Amino acid sequence: LMDVARLNGPPEAWHLGFMLGPRINAGGRIGRADLGVRLLLESDVSEAARIAAELDRLNSERRIIEQHAEAQAEAEALASLGLEDKGAVIVTASEGWHPGVVGLVASRLKEKFARPAFAIALEPGGIGTGSGRSIPGVDLGKAVRHAVEQGLLIKGGGHAMAAGVTLRKERLAEFRAYLESALAADVAEARHVNEILIDGAISARAATPELVATLNRAGPFGSGNPEPIVALPSHQLVDADEVGQAHLKLRFKSGDGATVNAIAFRSVGQKLGNALVQHRGQVLHVAGTLTVDRYQGVERVQLRVLDVAVPDHGPAMIR
Repeated sequence: LMDVARLNGPPEAWHLGFMLGPRINAGGRIGRADLGVRLLLESDVSEAARIAAELDRLNSERRIIEQHAEAQAEAEALASLGLEDKGAVIVTASEGWHPGVVGLVASRLKEKFARPAFAIALEPGGIGTGSGRSIPGVDLGKAVRHAVEQGLLIKGGGHAMAAGVTLRKERLAEFRAYLESALAADVAEARHVNEILIDGAISARAATPELVATLNRAGPFGSGNPEPIVALPSHQLVDADEVGQAHLKLRFKSGDGATVNAIAFRSVGQKLGNALVQHRGQVLHVAGTLTVDRYQGVERVQLRVLDVAVPDHGPAMIR
């Protein structure tokens, strides 16, 4: 639904993504997976209102559960990394975490600490179920599959950027040590390089639906066929406004006066978001991927911002 809304145009468009989407997902995350489908299929207004109210309640509950687990996981990660910021992988675990939010927590840890990260919910019987998220250049799924082969996990699998695991509590330390050993070199290289490969440079005026359609002909995109990344050199950041609870809605203007709308997902409070807010009104190099919004029959191009750089500081990116 967030992809449908694209956060472009009037407020009701991005409200669809930020307000309806999370509530439909909330039921599945904390044990009521049928509610979202029932809401979308329900034709009775009063019954739909009842289901919507329940989903809203569940979403509030999910948010509290997630925030509590995230705070605990961040504290554990900081203690593990120490003041010297040492460690290739973050593996956090706790009793009381809801299995439905561990993927979200792992994603937040990965973004905050720029390392592969796992969040594992430990059940009273000593079995843990968790999710992991990785950074470009580090194949997490391969490491998890090898851990299964070595008997460290009951089961596990995934792909390069995400994985799921089930393990016994007593094997947690071994699993953490294995990941440190297996992924240290790849993580060090990935964090050292920390680069975005740009496929081409364009201006705001060139960011047209026709260009996006041409690029999409190279799809479908995924981990084995990444979406093309474009750079907009020396564009002024005209607007930078917070939307939802963690995103920035942006607008960039080129030297000839043309503008392009943009969005920086989950950037508020992060390095990227802070840089954008601090440089509002200034000229930046910006990199991202292009999408097309369709609202009331009108097509508009939107840039999903991945990184920015201050021109006076050379090619190094801010994130």
